[in-house]
Amino acid sequence: MKKRNFIKYMTLGAITPSTVLQFPDWQSPESDDFWDNIRSKYIIKPDYVNLENGYYNIMPQDILLDYEKNLARVNREGSYYMRRNLTDDKINIRKSLAKLVGCDYEELIITRNTTESLDTIIAGYDWKEGDEAIMAEQDYGSMLDMFKLQAKRYGMVNKMISIPNHPKTDEEIVELYRASITPKTKLIMVCHMINITGQILPIRKICNMAHELGVDVMVDGAHTIGHINFKISDLGCDYFGSSLHKWLSVPLGNGLLYVNKNKIKNVWQLFGDLGYADNDIRKLNHTGTQPIATELTIPKAIEFYNQIGAENKENRLRFLKNYWVEKVKDLPNVVINTPFENERSCGIANIGIKNLEPSKLASILLNEYKIWTVAINYANVFGCRITPNVYTNTKELDVFVNAIKEISKKY
Repeated sequence: MKKRNFIKYMTLGAITPSTVLQFPDWQSPESDDFWDNIRSKYIIKPDYVNLENGYYNIMPQDILLDYEKNLARVNREGSYYMRRNLTDDKINIRKSLAKLVGCDYEELIITRNTTESLDTIIAGYDWKEGDEAIMAEQDYGSMLDMFKLQAKRYGMVNKMISIPNHPKTDEEIVELYRASITPKTKLIMVCHMINITGQILPIRKICNMAHELGVDVMVDGAHTIGHINFKISDLGCDYFGSSLHKWLSVPLGNGLLYVNKNKIKNVWQLFGDLGYADNDIRKLNHTGTQPIATELTIPKAIEFYNQIGAENKENRLRFLKNYWVEKVKDLPNVVINTPFENERSCGIANIGIKNLEPSKLASILLNEYKIWTVAINYANVFGCRITPNVYTNTKELDVFVNAIKEISKKY
């Protein structure tokens, strides 16, 4: 496709967004005609193909306009709003969010991101010298650092495993965690979807195994809410954190923390808030004065997501991943660092080129092909993470596929 026509296509329908959600009847995940209607809800920068939506998802105009409205309201009403309406609004938002993710609203608080959510648990856990925690080298660095800090402070022990990029069975993964458990093990941290590869782990099976041995499980769900169709209650975990500004497309600075009601009393709050009972999850949510307009926008993001449909969105994101993976996976020098099975991945995948540093691959994609992505070069993952969004179409992915075909021949 010529550059001029490509840029024109990227910007079509994205300049005059509607404030009313009007989606046609569901067709199929392969139908660009259907998804072009959703694409029209976004203002998309035409300078590059954005295949790095994993950091955070840009907001469609319907959500952005609602955010601006909420900012104006809070600014207009000032302390009157904060003192008279804030408490009730936060409860209602928590209830809406709890309904979406499948838990009791009294087991859920709104945080700023997954890091804050899970670090609250790691730092609030009642560690004793010699206690053990299990995690994977593919887990997110901020949480791994918090575990290291607890080891330094309390003398607890961190045990690291490594998740294979292409496991043969769920049991292979479960056994990796089981083999590291001892009578001193208190907590396992596990990714629902590994952020650098997109691999989906068998959380329920891991939780069942761990609970049989008296071990708690904390789940990093940064990439799964708004991405795959599930309920927290289906997982059987004790703690769950996520970033809502990723696949749910709320404003930046929104996350959630779920704590099973039977575990709340065991977690120490990070800040000195003694206004709530030990078994009230709000004790973990002492944030002071906050930018409440971000939270007020969560219901609009949930509405947008529900209009698309959880299953529809999951199917589309998986289709987009499969679309490009199938076209390049057998090319010489190409390495796919993500499982091919549908149950083990959805919209995210990671691709590498043999003998080419990931940073160099990312640079070539951006500078020569105008494709924006991110390089990953650690934890047995060497490549670029590819994360399309619901506004991504197959024409853009064809540009990416063509780039990989040309690059793979050169290196």
